[in-house]
Amino acid sequence: MLRAAGWRLLRLGSEHRAPTAAVAARGYHERVVDHYDNPRNVGSFDKNDPTVGTGLVGAPACGDVMKLQIKVDDATGKIVDACFKTFGCGSAIASSSVATEWVKGKHMEEVLSIKNTEIAKHLSLPPVKLHCSMLAEDAIKAAVKDYEAKKAKLAAGNAETTQTEKVAGA
Repeated sequence: MLRAAGWRLLRLGSEHRAPTAAVAARGYHERVVDHYDNPRNVGSFDKNDPTVGTGLVGAPACGDVMKLQIKVDDATGKIVDACFKTFGCGSAIASSSVATEWVKGKHMEEVLSIKNTEIAKHLSLPPVKLHCSMLAEDAIKAAVKDYEAKKAKLAAGNAETTQTEKVAGA
């Protein structure tokens, strides 16, 4: 059964979820079940906020789609908050949830060192589900790239404004 964490329209109520015992019986580690049943940091930020980076990734083979967002303190370069919305299997939701927990409070350079193998090992993902942790790593990288692109665009805009003011004042 597919479940969407964060997309209210698609999120199924507890009466429609697969029972936790059934999920555990299929061999999922308790951490996967915990993050599936109680996903952390579900939600979204305003994508137009210059302090927010958004990574949107998907896996066409299985249909998983993951949106991970980070909110960065411009002064320190630390990620002060993170959230996600994921449409996919329990392993994809768990990988997203873990990724948001791991990026909070870290500097931008630090989060780029988070590898899918670390997420997969933490969740004890079976080989058939490794693509879920790969999506989480890709989403982190895409969110950082988006934030840095916004920051560069703002810096270029500020430099252009300053140059225009200098020309106008001369």
